[in-house]
Amino acid sequence: MQRSKIDVWVGLFVLIGAAAILFLALQAANLLNLNFQSTYQVSAEFDNIGGLKPKSAVRSGGVVVGRVEGINFNDKTFQARVLLDLEKRYAFPKDSSLKILTNGLLGEQYIGIEAGGADDNLVAGDVIRQTQSAVVLENLIGQFLFSKAAEGSSASGETPTPNGTTEK
Repeated sequence: MQRSKIDVWVGLFVLIGAAAILFLALQAANLLNLNFQSTYQVSAEFDNIGGLKPKSAVRSGGVVVGRVEGINFNDKTFQARVLLDLEKRYAFPKDSSLKILTNGLLGEQYIGIEAGGADDNLVAGDVIRQTQSAVVLENLIGQFLFSKAAEGSSASGETPTPNGTTEK
């Protein structure tokens, strides 16, 4: 009888440990959101969202103030439309701006809110117009290489073109 009691306790301990590991894994992957605050939804359009995903954080001053609810494509403006759920306890002016930022050099992307100075605050259904798209590392490298090629050919009297050829 004593042996079976120990087996039950060990089994219970293993189940609690497995549940804790599962909880931590879901939290780390931003797949679990245990926020019980009431929210309001606003939207914004970006030219390029990079690697932004649903459930990504929305931060202001480093504090998480909401989450990305959904992302879809607007085929009339050819931009990505991002739906944001912001916690009601945080009120932002209507002229606030959004940027897509990255944690570290190659970390996950999130949306940063910079508060504006308007008297009226955002309400559910508002569209934020002032946005700055994600910085795409490949584009930066391409621009850097193109500018270096331009510097090298300007010394020789040739002008580089965007397709890689040179003109005199």
